[in-house]
Amino acid sequence: MDRPDKPQILNRLNRVEGQVRGIARMVEEDRYCIDVLTQLQAVKAALGRVESELLKGHMAHCIESAIVAGDAGEQRKKAAELIQLLERAR
Repeated sequence: MDRPDKPQILNRLNRVEGQVRGIARMVEEDRYCIDVLTQLQAVKAALGRVESELLKGHMAHCIESAIVAGDAGEQRKKAAELIQLLERAR
């Protein structure tokens, strides 16, 4: 993955990793369930933002390259990959 925003994505993922470790500590310390659930929602939202950035990059680079190249087979392949990904997320 050669992306100009790679450092920002890695930074976000490192923060998520820290949040998950914090949640594990909260569970170990028997913290209030709502507090743990609140932190879980924050992690899910942070991962959603990373996913969104990666998806935007895929659209701007991989799919756009197939379109610009005029390769109909590659265009279909990239579209099928994206559809499969979205179907798995259901």
